Amino acid sequence: MRGLMGGFYRISEWIMRLSVTNLLWIITAFPVFFWVLYLRAAETVEMVESLLFLMVVLSPFFLFPSTSAMFALARKWVTGDADAPLLKTFFRSYKENYLQSMIGGIFFVLLLTVLIFNYRFYAGQEGFYGLIAPLFIVMTVMAVLAMFNFFCIIVHLHMKTLQLLKNSLLLTIGQPFRSLLMGLSALAVWWISFTQFTWLIPFFSGSVIATVTFWHFHNGFQKILRKQQELEEKREQEAAERAEQADPGAAGPEDADAAGKAESGGASDAKKE
Repeated sequence: MRGLMGGFYRISEWIMRLSVTNLLWIITAFPVFFWVLYLRAAETVEMVESLLFLMVVLSPFFLFPSTSAMFALARKWVTGDADAPLLKTFFRSYKENYLQSMIGGIFFVLLLTVLIFNYRFYAGQEGFYGLIAPLFIVMTVMAVLAMFNFFCIIVHLHMKTLQLLKNSLLLTIGQPFRSLLMGLSALAVWWISFTQFTWLIPFFSGSVIATVTFWHFHNGFQKILRKQQELEEKREQEAAERAEQADPGAAGPEDADAAGKAESGGASDAKKE
C-alpha cells in the first residue's frame, strides 16, 4: 500500500504495536502499578515511604520481568522485524528471562537503595563528608543507566546472569556519553508523558522509552562490533607481515620451478636469436 493511505496504515500499525505492548507491560506488572496509583492519594510522609517500600519489594518479581519482555519487542522492531507477533514474543520472553530479570532486579534495587541511603546520610553531614554527597548522585545516575543497558543486553545476548550484570555496568562506564544520551531520551519521553500528555502513560510511555533506549544501545553495540572486527583484521595483517619478515627468502618449490622455467625459456630465446 503506497501513497497517503499507505502512510496512514503504517502509522496506525505502529500505534497499535506501541499501545498493545505498553498495556501488556502494565498488566503483567500491575501489582507495582496499582501501588503507584495509590501513591498519588497518599497524604502523609509515612504512608508514602510505606508504599515506596512495597513497590521496591515487588519490582524484581513483576516490573523487571515485564520490562524485559517489553524490551524484547523493542529489539524486534529496531532490528527490522516489525511484524513479530506481539503476544507470543512478549510472553515467551517473559517466561525465558524471568529468573535472570528477577535476579537483576534484586541486584539493582539493592544497589540503588544503598546509593540513595548513602546520599541522604552524607547530604546531612557538614564539612568534607558533605562534599561526598554529589558523588552518590552520579553513581545513582550511572546505576539507572546500567539498568537500562541490562534490559537491552538480556534480550539481545545469551549470557549468564553475572555476566549480564557485569557487562551492563562496564558498557555504561565504557560508553558514558551514549549511555547518558540514552537516559536523557528516556527522561524526555517520561517528562512529556507525565507533564504534557498524561494520556500517553497507559498507551505509549513505556514502549516508546524501551524502543528509544534499545535503538541507542543497538547503535553503540554495532559500533563496538565494528571496532572489534577492525582490530581482528589489523592483528591478522600484522601477524602475516611478521611471518613474511621472519622468513623473507623462503620461496616455495613452485616458485623455484617457475624461476627455473623462466631462465631456461630465456636461454632458448637467446639461442633462437
